[in-house]
Amino acid sequence: MMGELTKLTLAEARDKLRAREVSSLELTEACLSAIEGAGALNAFVHHTPEIARDQARAADARLAAGDAPAMCGLPIGVKDLFCTKGVPSQAASRILQGFLPEYESTVTSQLFDAGAVMLGKLNMDEFAMGSSNETSCYGNVVNPWRRGNDDTALTPGGSSGGSAAAVAADLCLAATGTDTGGSIRQPAAFTGIVGIKPTYGRCSRWGIVAFASSLDQAGPMTKTVRDSAIMLGAMCGHDPKDSTSADLAVPDFEAMLTGDIRGKVIGIPKEYRMDGMPAEIEKLWADGTAMLKAAGAEIREISLPHTKYALPAYYVIAPAEASSNLARYDGVRYGHRAKLAQGDGITEMYEKTRAEGFGHEVQRRVMVGTYVLSAGFYDAYYNRARRVRALIKRDFDQVFAAGIDAILTPATPSAAFGLGEMKDADPVQMYLNDVFTVTVNLAGLPGIAVPTGVDGQGLPLGLQLIGRPWEEGDLLNTAYALEQAAGFVAKPGKWW
Repeated sequence: MMGELTKLTLAEARDKLRAREVSSLELTEACLSAIEGAGALNAFVHHTPEIARDQARAADARLAAGDAPAMCGLPIGVKDLFCTKGVPSQAASRILQGFLPEYESTVTSQLFDAGAVMLGKLNMDEFAMGSSNETSCYGNVVNPWRRGNDDTALTPGGSSGGSAAAVAADLCLAATGTDTGGSIRQPAAFTGIVGIKPTYGRCSRWGIVAFASSLDQAGPMTKTVRDSAIMLGAMCGHDPKDSTSADLAVPDFEAMLTGDIRGKVIGIPKEYRMDGMPAEIEKLWADGTAMLKAAGAEIREISLPHTKYALPAYYVIAPAEASSNLARYDGVRYGHRAKLAQGDGITEMYEKTRAEGFGHEVQRRVMVGTYVLSAGFYDAYYNRARRVRALIKRDFDQVFAAGIDAILTPATPSAAFGLGEMKDADPVQMYLNDVFTVTVNLAGLPGIAVPTGVDGQGLPLGLQLIGRPWEEGDLLNTAYALEQAAGFVAKPGKWW
């Protein structure tokens, strides 16, 4: 019975809690025991069972009083990028070892105010920099899925790899993720779950460790589209502590899930037909297009001409912002400080602390970012990338102005690959994982990954829908129609 409880969706668990068929404490204990038995996945890195039990008891009291919001009593995991008061919040980096925030991020505060239960903190790529969860100071997360009968350990994707693996393996009912260039959508696609990156400014960034401030956005990673609608509603909202947070009412996203998309116009961008795209991804995309058409949507080919410049622009802008954001990790106020030799001054302290504290991928991006911001190269790289970004956003604006309601693309260029398989490759090979997702961050748009099929080896594959700004409700409804049509119900076979 315990194992069955962890398989519930947020919506199912909410209904059972309200009907008093199960208590939040029972749900929480079921998840805690699933987490204990799943060490091989390395998804949870800071365990908070006592906090979880206290929150579950409080939620049960609220449920008994009959005033409980939708998330009340539901056990979730929190990505290690969200500051959680008194609980280690390391962003999977050695440099933040021992850091216990004195405050709670706005997103986690809102979830806890809504009665959600925190089971613990989830593994991720260091400072959210990575597409495979191989840059974490806690070691790799392992995807719960396997290729057929092959026991090669696969990547869950990144940077929200721990969140994706935990949800796919039924260790928690849902999890928070963040997405700077695809870090919610790519791991969701690699693990057969749903992940939505809302419009930039829809969720507060306050208390989330920053990677690239003009791109970062938090969102839910869940088992179904309905669950994403429920959890997103609790996470969103205006926050005066974040100057980029939008002062817009949050609609009831779940109430907008009618599944009726008749008359909607879905754009298929010709620039996303990449050379060498695997036939399985090509077919998945064609099948998804046919499903939306069968559901009554009109399909229209569109052009987003600046797509080919998106990756280079992203890999200038994101490292530039990272170089600026990560300058605060200097060994002075918090986190790791290197042991200094006699005669070492402040410069040596900075250098040694950062050399010990930052992993290779973070160092690489900080160096790239510092370079593109430096005096001789600022115009050649950074300013040019900003102009390209404006053109990418304009492409989308023009398509939406011409009547397109949503855009359908692949979520990833492949299914999950083996851990270590890209280790010797040029880093650019790894960056190509973000080819379908980074445009959405550059333009600040909402995007959602929906599992729609499996490849020849039984691994999940996802499609991405991109929506108009601030129209997450409409986007979720289109995703819901796609989910219903695809009927994806596959789960990884338990080997851990």
